[in-house]
Formats: sequence, C-alpha cells, structure tokens
Amino acid sequence: MSQVDFSATSSVSFGELGPTTSLQLMFAKLQLELAETAKTQATDKMDAIAKAQEEQKFVSQLLNEARQAQADGNSGTGVGMTSINGVTVTGKDCYPMSQEMVDYMDAHKLAYPNGDGDYILGKDEWDVAITSLEGRLEELGTNTQQEMVYVQDYMGQYNSYLQGANTQTTNANQTLTNLARGQ
Repeated sequence: MSQVDFSATSSVSFGELGPTTSLQLMFAKLQLELAETAKTQATDKMDAIAKAQEEQKFVSQLLNEARQAQADGNSGTGVGMTSINGVTVTGKDCYPMSQEMVDYMDAHKLAYPNGDGDYILGKDEWDVAITSLEGRLEELGTNTQQEMVYVQDYMGQYNSYLQGANTQTTNANQTLTNLARGQ
C-alpha cells in the first residue's frame, strides 16, 4: 500500500481554515489538510485509471482488427489490397496492417514481424502481432488494478483523516461547552 505524499501541495492551508488557539482545533485542521491531500491523490489516480481504460478499449479494438485481418488473410481476401507503403498483397494468406495499428505498435515498442518492410503479414506473422497486443492489453489491465488499489488506499486515508478531524472538532466543542458551564 502506498502512503500519502506529504510533500504534495494541497488546496487547503492553515491560514484558510482560520486562526485558533485550541490544540484540538489545530489538530483537526491538520487532519483536514491531510484529508484534502489524500483526496487529491485519489482523484489523480482515478484520472489515470480512466485514461488507461480508454487505452485498453483502443487496444481491444486493435486486437479484434488483427484477428479479423488474420482471418481475412486466411480466406484470401487480402490479395490485391495495398499496404500502407503502397505494396500490393500477393500472398494468399496475407493481409496488410492498418496505419493506426502500425503507429500504436511502434509507439509502444510492440513486436510484429516486418523484415521486408511491406507491412503485410501472413498467418504466423499475425500470430506474433496478436500476441504482442494481448500482452499489452494484459499489462494495461494489471496496471489499472494496481491503480485501483491505490485509490482504495487513498480513500481509506481520506476517511480516516476526516473522521479524525470530526472527532477533534467534537472534542474541542465539548471542552468549550464544559468551560462555559463551569465544569
């Protein structure tokens, strides 16, 4: 589990919470500051999760495209098509890669055989590309799960700090009430 990064800036400062001379209220303010930090970190992680889920969706689409291209190549429908660099498909079990797939796989250094530079893959070559995309999808899923664990941790910290602030505020109010009553 991760810990709250106390060096991060927060949107709540002691000055914004007002002056106090009560130790209990000062502690409550500190708890609120820490709660805000945990909330900010949880929000950042949730944003990262949303971005990763969008990428997972895109990789799933590429994976489906690769499987369909392999099937289309096996059925011979790739013959006569033109690849992204202008080469015409002549192999009966081949199908060209899309520019979008090439761009993504290159950007993420995913393996696909293209020794001849034509971006036309046969059945076995599509197997390599499909395996690479499956690996990337699994990696994204694992990272997303880890980020969710962090969010749960930050939310637990947030709730704990908020509860601590509420407890200290209640204690301070009780002390003031007792003083007012002369107890």
